Amino acid sequence: MIKKQNKQKKCGLVAIVGRPNVGKSTLLNHLIGDKISITSRKPQTTRHRITGILTTKDAQIVFIDTPGLHKHEARAINRHMNRAASSSLLDVDAIVFVVDADIWNEDDELVLSKIKSASAPVFLFINKIDKLATKEELLPLLEKYSTLMNFKEIIPGSALKFKQLDQLKNTLITVLPQQTFMFPEDYITDRSERFLAAEIVREKLMRSLGDELPYSTTVEIEKFKVNEKQIIEIYALILIERKGQKKIVIGQKGAHLKRIGSEARVDMERLFGQKVFLKLWVKVKDGWADDERALKSLGYTDY
Repeated sequence: MIKKQNKQKKCGLVAIVGRPNVGKSTLLNHLIGDKISITSRKPQTTRHRITGILTTKDAQIVFIDTPGLHKHEARAINRHMNRAASSSLLDVDAIVFVVDADIWNEDDELVLSKIKSASAPVFLFINKIDKLATKEELLPLLEKYSTLMNFKEIIPGSALKFKQLDQLKNTLITVLPQQTFMFPEDYITDRSERFLAAEIVREKLMRSLGDELPYSTTVEIEKFKVNEKQIIEIYALILIERKGQKKIVIGQKGAHLKRIGSEARVDMERLFGQKVFLKLWVKVKDGWADDERALKSLGYTDY
């Protein structure tokens, strides 16, 4: 009797790279169908490498969302983000280079120079094509980008509007190696709930503060536990660099801090599937963003 062979599963690592504020985190979240990477309109919202896992019947794509590569490394945290993004290009099976349909600048050039030396196949995802005034603008755009390097494939689409995401997923699967899955099928990330909680609070800070202050803030989780009532208790410390920033973060009579906490708690409960008790404090830690040792102690690593 001839037995039917089981179809070999495919699995691999895919790095998502691009300059700051080009839509990488939105792309990751919409590809896997869950929000695990924080987003805001401000550049350099992503500071860490974030793993997002998409599992289908026959394939598992382990996406790595990266901080935006940028030329100006004014502070230690900027250098950390560039190292984290560059190291993600090593030992991956494919690279997705995300660009904006209507903007190309020196940071895009920097990313291009990095991926040209990578050994993995590179897929170009032209994001935000819904911004183009007419469809006629797309053809010259495709022609322009096709001259940059020998891309495996160029896919125009929109992460925000879910355009061409299935095509991107299906095309990526074709280049993945045949091997067993790296993670259980119900995993969406390898990041801890503690880490995700800190990122959610930081997202609310990024979205609600002015242009400069968010880059002087980070979040440290001091306590994360499930109590006897199955409520997750989270105590989070918001670190700022200067004493004068404290009033801005807290707001009049604590109103701003209260709003940040309320919005963060709603997102945490949605992500964790449980009730959350969240307590926030604000503390000054002078110059943390320009101190390599402080960054390391706060969990900022290059991998």
